[in-house]
Parts: sequence; C-alpha cells; structure tokens
Amino acid sequence: MKRTDIYFALAMTAIFLPFALCTPLYDCYKDFNATHGMVMSFLKFAILSTMGEMLGCRISTGKYVTPTFGVMPRMVVWGVLGMGINMAMIIFSKGVPQFMEYMGMANAAAIINGEFCLDKLWIAFAISVAMNTIFAPVFMTFHKITDTHILDCGGSPRSLLTPIPMTRIITHLNWDAQWNFVFKKTITFFWYPAHTITFLLPGEMRVLFAAILGVVLGVLLAIA
Repeated sequence: MKRTDIYFALAMTAIFLPFALCTPLYDCYKDFNATHGMVMSFLKFAILSTMGEMLGCRISTGKYVTPTFGVMPRMVVWGVLGMGINMAMIIFSKGVPQFMEYMGMANAAAIINGEFCLDKLWIAFAISVAMNTIFAPVFMTFHKITDTHILDCGGSPRSLLTPIPMTRIITHLNWDAQWNFVFKKTITFFWYPAHTITFLLPGEMRVLFAAILGVVLGVLLAIA
C-alpha cells in the first residue's frame, strides 16, 4: 500500500464519517437535499463518481491521477451527468409503476413507496430494468465520449469549452468493449440488481446510493 492509498482512504472517511457521527449535520443534509435535490445531485456525483474514476485509474495505471486525467473537468461532467441521473430516476420511478398499473397491477405506485414486500421488490426490479435498458446505454456512451474528449485535451479545463468532435470520437470508440462488456455484462449483472436495491430505498437516499455506485463504476471502467 502506498501513501497515496492512505490519503485516499482518509478522504473517503472524511466525506462520510461526519454525517454518521453528527446527527444535526445529517439533518441539515436531508433538509438541503429535500429542497435542492438537483444541486445535491451535482455535488454527490461530482465528488464521489470522480473519486471512483480516480480509484479506477489507480487500478489501471498505479496512480490516482495521471497528467491527462483532468480532475476538474471530470468533476464538472460528472456533476452534470448526476443531475441527468437524478432526473431519470424520478421519471422512471414514477412512470414505471404507472405503466404497471396500466398493464393491470393494482396500486403499484403506492406499493413502491410502502413497506418492503415481494411486490415492491418486483416493481423496483422493473424500474431498474427499464431505466438501465433505455437510459443507461445512452448515458454510458456519452460518458465515454466526454472521457475521451477530456483525455484528448490533455486533462485541461479548456476541454469544457472546446466543442466535442462527436463524429471522430464515436467512430473510433472501442465498440466491442462497449457492447460486450459495458452494455451486456455490467448492465445485466451489476446495474440491474444494484439499482433494484436503489429503488427499494427511501426516495431521499436513492441519488446518494447511486452516486456511491459511481465509485464501483470507476472500478468497472478500469477493468473494461
């Protein structure tokens, strides 16, 4: 273990431990999250998902940050993507139960917000499958495009202001890895069950849990 590993572990502890030890601080978090959900989505994903990618970088290169990594632009991109994920979670968590009621399942919208039962598990799984089948491939591809663009710009903040050469990047993406690993394997074997758990949680906890899963995403991307 290197000294940087200890620093990284301490940083992760410093992010979560105060909320676990200080009830008033956690209450302030819940209040702010309830009134400014999109702002909190930006911050959660900007911090946690970027740290996940740093962990993935550590696995693949031996360093948490390389010269072209671009911590700041990645944080901004992840923040924007986090707001999109929050929006998608609201849309699918509301829309899928309504669709299930349309298809004949009684009280699906009430069940998903109630106590745990087998019906709630089934509805949460249906929401996860719908979101990860419809939304996730587009999200993952766009995320890969922005990552590539940041690397092409040497990790510089100017990558946020430079137009993305979409045609060139899309043409040269590793579609074999994108399809056979990122889509077929991570969505099927990780994201379906992981987001089933997400939608079993109370509404105010879902985005935070999804952001924590971003740490896992960094590891998965390093493997890919």
